[in-house]
Amino acid sequence: MGDYTGSTDLDLSAHPNAQKLLSRIQDFLDEVENLTPGRDLEAHLNNTYGPGTPIYEDLCTLTRKGLEEGWVANIEIDGPKYRRSKISRPAPETRYMSITTVFMDSSDEYSGQYHSHPYGEINCVVQIDKSAELKGMQGWQGAGWTSPGPGTHQYAAPFFIVS
Repeated sequence: MGDYTGSTDLDLSAHPNAQKLLSRIQDFLDEVENLTPGRDLEAHLNNTYGPGTPIYEDLCTLTRKGLEEGWVANIEIDGPKYRRSKISRPAPETRYMSITTVFMDSSDEYSGQYHSHPYGEINCVVQIDKSAELKGMQGWQGAGWTSPGPGTHQYAAPFFIVS
């Protein structure tokens, strides 16, 4: 996938809710450290950290606040219906994972850019509209998690916000 035009590092000091989101993501990564992305991890995430759990609800609330405040998914990739932004580049604090937010308007079926997952991926699906769904590796789903395994590829992107 690579960098995209106009991307800049998020100034966390200018956005207290971004600091809170990154801190909560770090809490989550502390709990799932050393788990391999894929079908089994996706099931574990949805059973253990799915909708209604404190971590998932905090991630959703802070992501929605970031969308309102303009620092989440604020770079247009394909007009306003498909936007991304990087919250964190790979760093020790994020277990060397990058944290990217993506907004996809799913009022009409839409596919993001094609990309691969050499090491796998963990996606938190944050719904804006409760009827919105994302097509993950296991099929269509609403709120929850997807986790494509190493070597998979798809049209989409990580840490989704769907409307």
